[in-house]
Amino acid sequence: KQWYQRRVAITAGTDELTPVDSVTALFKSADWAEREVWDMYGVYFAGHPDLRRILTDYGFEGHPQRKDFPLTGFTEVRYDNSLGRVVYEPVEVAQEFRRFELDMPWELFPNYREAPAHLLEAQETAEEVKPEK
Repeated sequence: KQWYQRRVAITAGTDELTPVDSVTALFKSADWAEREVWDMYGVYFAGHPDLRRILTDYGFEGHPQRKDFPLTGFTEVRYDNSLGRVVYEPVEVAQEFRRFELDMPWELFPNYREAPAHLLEAQETAEEVKPEK
């Protein structure tokens, strides 16, 4: 009821194939939340009256908040002036933007890299000149 000002949080565990029962019969306001969870994460709600996408396009493939969804997506959307409409194209990542340094990945971190000789000499001289308190 409105005057009690209470909220209900429901937590349910499921896997990829097992649907979760819908609570829209009890709580009408759960309709949008369940549709959003379906759209973003792909959790199917059994018994939901209108389970369709609300945040992505109807032709959208996949669920963008899942860990198995690629960061670049599957398709690229742009407006083509010559055709006068929106065009969907597969994503193409240029090879020069990728880095394949798999031999020694720890060398990317400065703590595991050897410092140049001139920096080591400067550090040694700074330690020698340090005044004692």
